[in-house]
Amino acid sequence: MTGLDPLIHAPARLQVLTTLSAVTEAEFITLRDVLEVSDSVLSKHISALADAGYVRSRKGVQAGRRTTWISLTSSGRKALYNHVAALRRLIDAVQ
Repeated sequence: MTGLDPLIHAPARLQVLTTLSAVTEAEFITLRDVLEVSDSVLSKHISALADAGYVRSRKGVQAGRRTTWISLTSSGRKALYNHVAALRRLIDAVQ
């Protein structure tokens, strides 16, 4: 169906984007805990989303430890919106 984004359709990636849509940015470890996945699994999903321009990351130090923050880009927000709209059309078609 037109409008479904295969990159976003993967459940973990959809959850990353929906989580990020509610905040300015989130720490990598927070996303990992929300998704209940390993660092390597989340890293692969973040990389795929970053390659598409849907998210960006920045590294820094907080409370003396290195951390990575992930945020949704405007392109990512638009892609998520379009994907959710396509899902709603599919749901509305169910009798």
